[in-house]
Amino acid sequence: MILKLDGGKVELRKDNGSYVRTIVSSKAVDADLNSNETLIVITYLDGKVELRKENGSYVRTIVSSKAKRARFQGSDIAVTLDSGKIELRKENGSYIRTI
Repeated sequence: MILKLDGGKVELRKDNGSYVRTIVSSKAVDADLNSNETLIVITYLDGKVELRKENGSYVRTIVSSKAKRARFQGSDIAVTLDSGKIELRKENGSYIRTI
């Protein structure tokens, strides 16, 4: 699966490029799929990071503000903050450490 980010909208697409569904319709600046393509982490303009399922349903908020981007690192989530620091968090949003 491929995530297409276009004008704040996040779309899920098949490997051949065909449209599957819209995950978020506005204000997204970054998105990443986990390794088994079941979860999506989305970073918003206001610095919020959300975890969603591949069907687009909301799971939980990982960080509520000050995030620039978020990426999956194995089963954990690495959140890059405005300050340049990186917070490592579990999928349930709990803090592990700052790098």
